[in-house]
Amino acid sequence: MSEDIDLESQDLTNSLDAIAESEPLVHSVTNEVTMNDVANLILHWDALPVMADSEGDAGEMAELADAILFNTGQVPERRVDAMHDAAETANDLGTPIVLDPVGVGATATRRSVAEALLESTDFAVIKGNYGEISALAGVEAEVKGVESVGDYEEIEDTAQSLAESTGATVVASGVEDVVATEDAVYRLAVGHEMLSTVVGTGCMVGATIAAFRGALEDDFAAALHGALAFGLAGERAADASYEGPASYRTAFHDTVAGLSGADLEAVDLEARIERVD
Repeated sequence: MSEDIDLESQDLTNSLDAIAESEPLVHSVTNEVTMNDVANLILHWDALPVMADSEGDAGEMAELADAILFNTGQVPERRVDAMHDAAETANDLGTPIVLDPVGVGATATRRSVAEALLESTDFAVIKGNYGEISALAGVEAEVKGVESVGDYEEIEDTAQSLAESTGATVVASGVEDVVATEDAVYRLAVGHEMLSTVVGTGCMVGATIAAFRGALEDDFAAALHGALAFGLAGERAADASYEGPASYRTAFHDTVAGLSGADLEAVDLEARIERVD
């Protein structure tokens, strides 16, 4: 762990407590494939989920929200219009927005949707897999459907480049997660391989970070603590009784719902975080 980041298990506990105490309203404009998992996970982190995905209603809900999540897993015109409607209100009010550019790099349509959002909207955090973050940063990437494939040896530099160009904290999720600002880049060794067997865990990372950002004031802290908590919950779920992906998915939700400070006390965070720039 870098000398200039002092993170202990108590810090994660404090963040969990902050969510439970403030119960932030997280407004998600997301895809229908993983909407239920996104809503449930936000609730299991002790935040309050709401999904308003039509123009007018989306903007009105943004007036009430503590954080907003945009997920481009499906991009019908009405949902894109709802994102822009909510974004205008949120930016005017200073409400943080998390962007999860699902599938960007796979089609020209998704790329254009994401680029238009980046051009018109200030984002607190941008979270995507290695391929999606690379595509947004203008680096060659291979995305099949919504999955990142190929090698991304320069992902730390790529994530930091996107952070510099957008002003957002960037989270690139993969075998190891990368959290980048324009000043520093960290690699996180958390998570479990079973997470990759469940559709929607990437969407749930975005939901987690939005829940943390709804309760915390700092973009970087919310991104870092959210990514760490998600990965550690994935590990603890793998210690539970499960028979395959479906029961692991249930175990994961249960683990998040029951995660406490006591569960984090034994975690050696110093061994899990490496500053790479």
